[in-house]
Amino acid sequence: MAEQGGSIPRSFIETLLARADVVQVINQRVPLKKAGTSYKACCPFHDEKSPSFNVSPTKQFYHCFGCGASGDALKFLMEYDGLSFVEAVEALAAQYGMVVPREQRTPAQQKAQQIKQEKQRDLYDVMHLAAKFYRHQLRDHPQSQEAKTYLKERGLSADIAKEFVIGFAPPGWDSLVKGLSADKKLQQQLVEVGLLVEKEDGKQYDRFRHRIMFPIRDGRGRVIAFGGRVLGDEQPKYLNSPETPIFHKSYTLYGLFEMRQSRQKFDNILVVEGYMDVVALAQYGIRNAVATLGTATTIEHLDLLFRQVNEVVFCFDGDSAGLKAAWKALELALPMMEKERSVKFLFLPQGEDPDSMVRKDGMDGFKNRVAKSLSLSEFLMQGLQGRLSFPVNSIEGRQQFVSLAEPYVQSAHGLYQFLLAEGVANLVDLPTWRVEKQMNVKSGFAQFKKDGDRHGKGQSAQVVVSKVVTMPLKMVRLLLKRPQWSVVFAKEFIQDLVKSKQRDYVTLGGFIKTLQANDFNPQIATQVVLDAGYQAEMDLVMQSEIPDDEAFIQAEFDVCVIALATALDERNLGKSGWSADEMLKLQALVQSK
Repeated sequence: MAEQGGSIPRSFIETLLARADVVQVINQRVPLKKAGTSYKACCPFHDEKSPSFNVSPTKQFYHCFGCGASGDALKFLMEYDGLSFVEAVEALAAQYGMVVPREQRTPAQQKAQQIKQEKQRDLYDVMHLAAKFYRHQLRDHPQSQEAKTYLKERGLSADIAKEFVIGFAPPGWDSLVKGLSADKKLQQQLVEVGLLVEKEDGKQYDRFRHRIMFPIRDGRGRVIAFGGRVLGDEQPKYLNSPETPIFHKSYTLYGLFEMRQSRQKFDNILVVEGYMDVVALAQYGIRNAVATLGTATTIEHLDLLFRQVNEVVFCFDGDSAGLKAAWKALELALPMMEKERSVKFLFLPQGEDPDSMVRKDGMDGFKNRVAKSLSLSEFLMQGLQGRLSFPVNSIEGRQQFVSLAEPYVQSAHGLYQFLLAEGVANLVDLPTWRVEKQMNVKSGFAQFKKDGDRHGKGQSAQVVVSKVVTMPLKMVRLLLKRPQWSVVFAKEFIQDLVKSKQRDYVTLGGFIKTLQANDFNPQIATQVVLDAGYQAEMDLVMQSEIPDDEAFIQAEFDVCVIALATALDERNLGKSGWSADEMLKLQALVQSK
């Protein structure tokens, strides 16, 4: 495996792409059919009935004439497998037996980075050992019969249990240490990955005891965490691994790796609450279910899901906790509703979960329930009406409804924002333009309808405010964690950002410029950007945290620099003499200090 020190040379990336076969890479994930000199398939990035996804072996490029998705082998791995740029390079290089080089550092820097990377690599090996141990305990441990009986009663076959690598954590406080014959180093690593808990007096004990174990895998199939379901009456019923150097729950979905491995084409992804729900649905042939990991849905989860499909269906219990979780998901999804995207909500009867429901309904019956799910707009309108203290057709009820709907309509954008406003207007029997005016929403659609373009002009130009965390805003979020890294950006690069007509690029440019001028103080930079009128963009940046993990932040920074360079070039703005490669090299020096 390659040493992870410094940025990857551009020359290596070009050599890798020259050696890789984009047809082979894609065909391993999406079956292709020969069509003349190229290959075709139904696009994996949007729903379609006839194939418009073309792969050219001569150009080593794919393009969909339906949704516009296009790129090379690396771009496909990033979009389809959900990998970061660095992960995609490493995965593709491994497939062709190539070692990923890094820009040269001093011997001391190389040694420090090598130790750090070897430590992280060792943690993946530790998790692999643990998964094998738990798997063997399910098969061989004298007290595993209870777990086997439970799995059989839930209708799981041996094949499904094997596919999901389901295991068993025996009772006892030190079963894992004894089972792995762990020395002091391995014990400390088990603490780092959360499998052992270390008390203040230095004593250690197994975190998972007498539980069915569900390994959680990343996009490359590596075990990064575990979920354990209790077999007795202990609480909590489900216990999850804590955050570790290799596991960040806000960026991970259980079952996504297994879903991709099925190589089936899905119209939607079903988001459920428990590990057992994902496995039980897979047992009944429903392979497009994933679960959040003991946490509420995040923007990063949604972004990951929308890379796979255009439709996401949230499945919750019909109790108050389920409704609260669904409403949270609705609030996060609203700004992301664009083009063909949609979000639905499926609420199960009281006391039921997907596991019990699919056993009662069967695959077809459960799929029928999913097909009848509430759309996001239906759930929103019904939920708001449930909060009224007057009938919605009364004067007071109409006023309350518009007031309650206002923040939700404001958080949407483009056509979807207008359509929501139109839906509100229809419910309260008012013209859409009047509702938009009351809500201080200026989509332009309603005004165009009202004026009939009578002045001989189209709608007035609007200030376009991003409603999702775009690449420039992701960079702002990274620089809030590592403000000193802003030193890598040349003044020419900052000028190119500010010259852009897009507010998110201007936000980033102003943020970097202020950091450099104020000793890299993120508080000052944030306030200056807010005072300049970019509150909406900074609100998006602050909506969720990123893991304070050096390897993760470095990888994301590299990806953002390359993506920003590409985007500015596409807009003919990156012509001021700065170089993305030079910035990455300078960043490597900054990181080493």
